[in-house]
Amino acid sequence: MSLIDFHSHRTQLVLTAAATAVATFSLVNLYHAQTRRRRRQDLEEDIHRTLAASGTTDHLLLPSASTFATQKAERIEDSDNAPYDDELVREQLARNYAFLGEEGMQKVRRASVVIVGAGGVGSWAAVMLARSGVSSIRLIDFDYVTLSSLNRHATATLSDVGTPKVECVARAVSRIARFVRVDPRIELWREGENGAELLEGADWVIDAIDNIQTKVDLLKYCVQHNIKVFSSMGAGAKADPTRVQIADISATHYDPLARSVRLRLRAALNGPAEIPVVYSTEVPGDVSLLPLPEDEFQKGNVHELSALQDFRVRILPVLGPLPAIFGLHITSYILCAIAGKPLERPLPVSNRKKLYERLWKDLLVREERIAGHTLGALPLSSADIGLLLDDFSVGRAVRPPHAVCARPALVRWDPRAPLSLENCVVGEVRDVDAAVEAVFGVARTAKGVSGVEVRSEEAAEDGGDGLVDAQGEVIARRRAREKPLKSSEEVWGVEAAALAQKRFAQAKRWREWALQ
Repeated sequence: MSLIDFHSHRTQLVLTAAATAVATFSLVNLYHAQTRRRRRQDLEEDIHRTLAASGTTDHLLLPSASTFATQKAERIEDSDNAPYDDELVREQLARNYAFLGEEGMQKVRRASVVIVGAGGVGSWAAVMLARSGVSSIRLIDFDYVTLSSLNRHATATLSDVGTPKVECVARAVSRIARFVRVDPRIELWREGENGAELLEGADWVIDAIDNIQTKVDLLKYCVQHNIKVFSSMGAGAKADPTRVQIADISATHYDPLARSVRLRLRAALNGPAEIPVVYSTEVPGDVSLLPLPEDEFQKGNVHELSALQDFRVRILPVLGPLPAIFGLHITSYILCAIAGKPLERPLPVSNRKKLYERLWKDLLVREERIAGHTLGALPLSSADIGLLLDDFSVGRAVRPPHAVCARPALVRWDPRAPLSLENCVVGEVRDVDAAVEAVFGVARTAKGVSGVEVRSEEAAEDGGDGLVDAQGEVIARRRAREKPLKSSEEVWGVEAAALAQKRFAQAKRWREWALQ
């Protein structure tokens, strides 16, 4: 006996509805498939017309839309004279244009960068500069690809072993960005020989050299001839990517190579030099130079075994990603600098957590003096202090000329609003103390800032000054003072006020993003 009565009117309605739904679903799928097919055909026709207009179609048939892009790329690679007009370049660099803007990308595409050293750091820098649109790259390195290079090199493969590193990188770049002019030089940069010719026309020079003395010579030459240079410090024996930093060479910590280069460079220039560097604050663990076999030492001075005098012959342990991270740091910094959107270098990173905690405690003491009583805590954490100092203020004072603070301190901007990321500025401690006196009416004494004095209970009730403490509680009226309170804008200046509002807007955007 059938469980379904096909003669039932209800059953017929249900089956009719189901059949209608299936038919509708099939028609919709068919419509979308036809639409996608038509779009692919339109795309093929558009590309055919573009190539035909440039005279390069060669009447090739496209077997399918899914393979067209691959075939087009192969034709471009295989043809030495294949056109690569500006429209295609702009399409390849579309994300960069979106980030840096039209004017910034024009500067990037006109730029010329010289990379001295095409190993783990230099090869990654070269590849990303090319991918980002830098039109002229010169590679300088005397060395050849070895099997041990393959753990960190950006472009080297087994088939490249035994070939010059610069030519290995140049071949890869030509396959990535045909609009980039690569000039590989199998040479060692030496001051006094052809050093000037090798650096000619450079907007930036990237120092990715292993040898200390050659590195110092290159940096000295660039400083003396006003050539912008970025130097890579030691990526060997390091593993923690979170400890990689960009700083001025004078502000590096825990990096023996940076210390040695800094001292030699200071002696060579008879003074300090401002050079951006990438380095790691990580203290190496139980890693050291790989030992040479005993029979090599029996042959005499091991330094004589090197291809060139003074270059190391023992292998330094290197975790492959670290040189790549160094190279990418360099590329990001230089691209932004060329595009007119330079990255600010924050304060030195040494003991950063302790710095944030100290600034938090100083701010707490300052707010308690303003309030006239113990607060015990603040609406901001030490992590928030890090945001204010490094991310929003990049270590620079709100007062012009906005120099990096030697002794940073924090203070509320609006005395009638509670403490928050959107109501706190960074300045030199002397300026902050002056602002506390002028804006909050807390006088400085020989021992520091005095506490708040209440005139009477009646006066305490009305909070006549309108000031609040860090928590937003009204502060009692102060004793009558000789000078009226000033606004922060009057104390810090109009330019400082404009910058403060800009930073507050940035803090607000961050807070809204963080709370999403």
